[in-house]
Amino acid sequence: MGPLKGIKVIDMTTVLMGPYATQMLGDYGADVIKVESLDGDVTRLIGPMRHAGMGPVFLNTNRSKRSICLDLKKPAGREAVLRLILKDADVLVYNVRPQAMARLQLGYDVVSKVNPRLVYAGVFGFGQDGPYAAKPAYDDLIQGATALPSLMAQTGDGVPRYVPNALVDRIVGLTAVGAICASLVHRDRTGRGQRVDIPMFETMAGFVMGDHMGGLTFEPPLDKGGYARHLSRDRRPYKTSDGYLSVIVYNDKQWENFFKATGRDDLRADPKFATFAGRAANIDVVYAELARILQTKTTAEWNEILEKADVPVMPMHDLESLLEDPHMVATGVFPVVDHPTEGRIRSMTPSARWSETKVEPSRLAPRLGEHSAEILQEAGFSTEEIAAMVRDGAAKAVQA
Repeated sequence: MGPLKGIKVIDMTTVLMGPYATQMLGDYGADVIKVESLDGDVTRLIGPMRHAGMGPVFLNTNRSKRSICLDLKKPAGREAVLRLILKDADVLVYNVRPQAMARLQLGYDVVSKVNPRLVYAGVFGFGQDGPYAAKPAYDDLIQGATALPSLMAQTGDGVPRYVPNALVDRIVGLTAVGAICASLVHRDRTGRGQRVDIPMFETMAGFVMGDHMGGLTFEPPLDKGGYARHLSRDRRPYKTSDGYLSVIVYNDKQWENFFKATGRDDLRADPKFATFAGRAANIDVVYAELARILQTKTTAEWNEILEKADVPVMPMHDLESLLEDPHMVATGVFPVVDHPTEGRIRSMTPSARWSETKVEPSRLAPRLGEHSAEILQEAGFSTEEIAAMVRDGAAKAVQA
């Protein structure tokens, strides 16, 4: 079983950032209880689907979880969450603003009294010490606020664009997993839980500026920041005579191998190409010349030449061809599995591997409220109490 076996997580998150983090905790062996509203997580409605409420975004960010459906605005629904926390929960994860948790009377000051060992983890927009503390936040907004569209504009046609991926949600989700696991280590050493905030804005600012701080590192600044190699307009998949190929010739040994493989002794003698410092100072010239060279042969020809020369090269996949990559197939990253209600679906396996603790998804994504009755019974609710909660609209339970 996974390294987090025996850890119970109350997952009060929706959309992508929080569910991505809690799915990883579940894949690592934790018992993750996803608390959903009566309408369910909105990602249930995104994308093509075979049955209502079971869209691909939900299926791929909510495996290894059980679903309980509660109305937290009703006293009985809130009481159910508190009983789940009191029972034996180790972690509570939420991704609404802390002010919303306070309105639900589920802030850290309340739940820490119920369970002092609880790790209370919030993934939300902004640190609570600054003027943006109560602002809403989404991936697009944080991408813009941390300069990513500005950087994209410099590498293309001058038009700012978002990265076509929920980059912020996933990076902050990954950061949350690390912060939660570190908090569990602290809890095991001291016996005390704690509140841990993982803000999107500050996390992504550090992520972006780690590459692009440049001369802004110094005071006074030495330049306006930006990593020239990353911002070069020719840093992109290279066009071959019949397609595209991803190639990077980076260190001196790789360039020497490239010169030999291509017969370009003239470049070896050119100071703009001969040394790392020369290439860094003339990166646009270097990448433009590399682009011209790679247009002279087919993708297959270049792949064979560069692999033989030990120059880093990879195919430029699209979404469909990535699934068929021979390495992906060999390592079983995208297995086709049988979902109990959705039939044959393509799933994903955790990328990390442990020598002592096997990690694999414990279950596929649940139907809305699929485990409500089961989880409430574990928390000590009687059959009559559960029936009353369902009747009064404080809970929803799917019939098996």
